[in-house]
Amino acid sequence: MARRMGSTEMKFIKLVMAPFSRWNARRYLASRGRSMGRFLGRDICVASMKGAKSGARRVVPLMYVPYGEGVLLVASLGGAPKHPTWYYNLVKNPDLDVQVKERTLHLRARLATPAEKARLWPICVAHYPPYADYQARTDRDIPVFVCEPRTT
Repeated sequence: MARRMGSTEMKFIKLVMAPFSRWNARRYLASRGRSMGRFLGRDICVASMKGAKSGARRVVPLMYVPYGEGVLLVASLGGAPKHPTWYYNLVKNPDLDVQVKERTLHLRARLATPAEKARLWPICVAHYPPYADYQARTDRDIPVFVCEPRTT
């Protein structure tokens, strides 16, 4: 069985990831994805969304899985016992803009239903195999957001 993430590791992730993510997002947006556009060998996007509590704009670099005209976002947080903060933002405010290199997608996120997740999870794991390890590290069911074009 995979090793569970401890509270010390979780605190370290929060301490290091927040400033790194802000810096990563700025570099990505300024370079239109040419700088800081990959993480662990996979392309990333920058998602802009409204904060769940503050209502302020939040900009978060995330791995993504291309899916139709949109993307899939996996709220794994490396197998942490809690959802990432951006999960709560999208649940409360599902409209988001996703910068994929030079292209901006105007999307609406929704949580995959259990039946959808059963179909989509293998696609996510094929795209980034460590997702399977992350799921094994945690007791929570890692959510998958289906992000599709918004209708105006």
